[in-house]
Amino acid sequence: MTARILVVDDIPANVKLLEARLVAEYFDVLTAGDGYQALAICERNQVDLVLLDIMMPGMDGFEVCERLKANPKTSHIPVVMVTALDQPTDRVRGLKAGADDFLTKPVNDLQLISRVKSLLRLKTLSDELRIRAETAHTMGIDELLRSGEGRGDEAGQVLLVDGRANSQERIIKALKPVADVSAISDPQGALFEASENPFELVIVNANFDDYDPLRLCSQLRSLERTRFLPILIITEQGDDDMVIRALELGVNDYIVRPVDPNELVARSLTQMRRKRYNDRLRASVKQTIELAVTDPLTGLSNRRYLDNHLSTLFNRSMARGRPLSVLITDIDRFKQVNDTYGHDAGDDVLREFASRIRSTVRGADLACRYGGEEFVVVMPDTSPEIAAAVAERLRSAVETVPFLLKSSGQELSVTASFGISSRISSVITPGQLMKQADLALYDAKTGGRNRVVAAA
Repeated sequence: MTARILVVDDIPANVKLLEARLVAEYFDVLTAGDGYQALAICERNQVDLVLLDIMMPGMDGFEVCERLKANPKTSHIPVVMVTALDQPTDRVRGLKAGADDFLTKPVNDLQLISRVKSLLRLKTLSDELRIRAETAHTMGIDELLRSGEGRGDEAGQVLLVDGRANSQERIIKALKPVADVSAISDPQGALFEASENPFELVIVNANFDDYDPLRLCSQLRSLERTRFLPILIITEQGDDDMVIRALELGVNDYIVRPVDPNELVARSLTQMRRKRYNDRLRASVKQTIELAVTDPLTGLSNRRYLDNHLSTLFNRSMARGRPLSVLITDIDRFKQVNDTYGHDAGDDVLREFASRIRSTVRGADLACRYGGEEFVVVMPDTSPEIAAAVAERLRSAVETVPFLLKSSGQELSVTASFGISSRISSVITPGQLMKQADLALYDAKTGGRNRVVAAA
């Protein structure tokens, strides 16, 4: 996992220590000596996470965090406050300012790296949702982004998994002002409840005598219905091993006993607000794409969406120095299919061809119908070698299994040609990237069809 992390501290020795630890994990590290410099860096640069000291002259960490979260350009950046303070009141103040977590000096190396990786995984998901939503915005179809924004004051729906009745009562009482809490003592029953009901947070109290609470956390992350459901785990003071393992499993946050009610409320609200935000993004992306940027015949994205979203992916690839590949494919002799069997048969072929593309490419790839019998797949973080392997796998999937013409019940052998290109130093625009892939496709067509050709 590569990312750019900003370390903010007015003491150079602290900066050097954190920088060394993060560089050893192959993170790209920026540094700032005060809050003003930190805000300027976040405005000018792509920053994936901020490690922020609280006690700084001029502008303390609380104010820096508040300003970052109030700025639409930087509000999505996770902030971890690093401080010598370890009072619940300070943590609550930081969480209310928008901080995502706290690390106490001296910083534990394992907790530092585990927390950083955990937050970066969550940010990757949110970033993808935001990018797609921004694409919708540029196309003037972002009205749905504003739906549901008034839910911030509604009571949240929380599932509490706790093996002891007395601690259930205390937690329910603490959360009563902000959430409706359903408590359950049986972890396996909790898994069923979480998958069948619209909870916004699961709190797992690690106080079971004969059950590993991390097993429940792992199961929640593996089920499709609960994969994005926030999880907060309550652990014993000093149980670093459980905290680290929990974060690696995808648990969103943790709190240690004895539980401070104000901190519990603040952390729970943070997780529920984040879920509501991401839920709105998912809903808006899904609906706007279905309404305006999906090809009605194949169900893939259409050229309109590709033209907008490719620029975003290209710019992100340039900024991060990550590879980006494009595949253009064209069904061989498709006109003969229409001429011989009719346009209904041609539509059957196009639908099945799109289905085979969808089953071959990865979830992070963008598959589009470009027009007629031509399709495009954009593959972020994909080298030329991997792109060629994907194209060859798709070519084989098209050639080896005949296409069923539902309109007539006949089977038809179909082949396709493929051109691929990847972003290199000489390619500085999305148009150039598409042009190279198109030229490679032309070479595949003129070279005998049913081939994969990579741009030189």
